[in-house]
Parts: sequence; C-alpha cells; structure tokens
Amino acid sequence: MIQLGYFTLDTPDVDRARAFYAALFGWRFDEDSSSPTYAHVAEGTPPFGFTKGEHKAFPHLYFRVDDIEAACDRVVELGGKAAVPAESPSGMSAVVCDDQGVSFSLWQPAPGY
Repeated sequence: MIQLGYFTLDTPDVDRARAFYAALFGWRFDEDSSSPTYAHVAEGTPPFGFTKGEHKAFPHLYFRVDDIEAACDRVVELGGKAAVPAESPSGMSAVVCDDQGVSFSLWQPAPGY
C-alpha cells in the first residue's frame, strides 16, 4: 500500500514561515536537513517542511515509494509525466503529474529515514 510519505508548503519567505509556525505551533526545525530555500520541521509525522516558492493554497504531496525510478516509469506508462529524480539528504524525489496534469511528487527515502 502506498502512503503519504512527505509534504511541503510553498512560501515566498522561508525564514518568515519558520518564525510564524514556530511561534504558532512550537515547531522546531532540523537544521541538518534545512537549507536557505527549505526548512525541515523536526519530528513531523509524516515528515514535512517549507519550500521557497510561489505561494499556493494547497500543500505539495510526496508519496513514499520503494523504487523511484520504477514509479516514475509507471507514471509515464499510464500517460502522466515525470521529472528526473533529484537527490537530497532525505532521499530521492521527483515531481510528477497524472494523465490530467495534477501535480504531486514521489519520494524514496534515504536509508534510515
């Protein structure tokens, strides 16, 4: 069974988002997994964070998969589109869209994640 494995919230200003949500919810951020354009919320379940980008009224969902290459290939076979997977400290991810253009991502966690 595929489950939601990760999500991000896009924000124009990552530092302001960190300050706001830390004050609102008491969230702490994992500095080792964060960067100037990404803030990883510590101990989130499922894991999540804030990404610098255009404000959207919805989160960006990452579905956890065991084999990102095979999952991307399957998206294409079904009529969707898949970007080349990118590596980060948390694993491999790829933005994909279904056969109607709805965007989401696939995430293959790094070992121990």
